[in-house]
Amino acid sequence: MTATFFGNVDLAQVALYSFWLFFAGLVFYLQRENMREGYPTEDDDGNPTNQGLFPMPEPKTFILPGGRGTVSAPDMKRDTREFAMRRVSPSFGSPFEPTGDPMRDGVGPAAYAMRADEPEYDANGHAKIQPMRGMPDFGFSAGKDPRGLAVRGADDAVAGKVVDMWVDAPEAMVRYLEVDLGEGDTRLIPMPMAKIGWKGVIVRAIRGDQFAGVPKLASDRQVTKLEEEKVCAYYAGGKLYATPERVDSQLDPLTV
Repeated sequence: MTATFFGNVDLAQVALYSFWLFFAGLVFYLQRENMREGYPTEDDDGNPTNQGLFPMPEPKTFILPGGRGTVSAPDMKRDTREFAMRRVSPSFGSPFEPTGDPMRDGVGPAAYAMRADEPEYDANGHAKIQPMRGMPDFGFSAGKDPRGLAVRGADDAVAGKVVDMWVDAPEAMVRYLEVDLGEGDTRLIPMPMAKIGWKGVIVRAIRGDQFAGVPKLASDRQVTKLEEEKVCAYYAGGKLYATPERVDSQLDPLTV
């Protein structure tokens, strides 16, 4: 052979163009995989919107652990819930205002996702979050034990008393406090919403009388992912809707 095959080929340029092609394909692949949840997108009225340059990926089936079946994504299912709210202006992008009880209707900061109505499981197939009364391997050893303390709302009204703690077993962390409102009528309080002090457990998110509106659990031994969504959303909604003063716009007199 008297000729060199790569004699007139710029290998550096070939490598550069190959990288560009690979990177473009990677971006295309990752963007389509990113569209397996939350797509197709919708406008404020629930109508499908333009997906842009990237087409929807083909459905892919995933096997769930613990023999809980399979799930396909994207599943093309739409949220068909009717919300008690109305748009304040006919133009798109305008805010919505509630027309009912926003804390119970899942509006604004009280919105929640329709997660599976089953507990979150650990690697052994057991419910991760359970009350401490059913977990003999767990105990309280440091700090102030909240059990037996009064629970007070943002208005300082006593709603009930703490009767148990719900523990995330794999993480060894308290996720919820269980409050008895009277005669065994219990509710959960997310730990980030509770402050344990000398007056008891203070929950500034809602008033004392609003604890009765916290969504109940179907079981006293476990909490499902959907129930967690609803419970946490209720307290989050109270941050805005618990009192009329929180809803109205306010000006700081020091900055006016």
